[in-house]
Amino acid sequence: MDHSEVLIRPVVSEKSYVLSAAGRYTFRVHPGAHRTQIRQAVEALFDVEVVTVRTLSVKSKPKRRGTIKGRTRTWKKAIVQVRAGQSIPVFQGLEGLEG
Repeated sequence: MDHSEVLIRPVVSEKSYVLSAAGRYTFRVHPGAHRTQIRQAVEALFDVEVVTVRTLSVKSKPKRRGTIKGRTRTWKKAIVQVRAGQSIPVFQGLEGLEG
């Protein structure tokens, strides 16, 4: 699997913004990717050194639109901690959103 296929997109939420201040970055990743592949992809794409990788599966939630019932998709999330003093520039534009 290619590095660009492992990382799908960053997860931007209030919790991920708080974690980014501590050097932990959250990504939506390929469901079949394991920790070693995620570590290698982050190190190759962002030129940082990864300390730890934590993964979890986000369960689907029931949704309704009128009388139609359905569920959201399940997806895999990875929280990556980089070495102290390093950062990932994707999350740097979030500082101006405080308010």
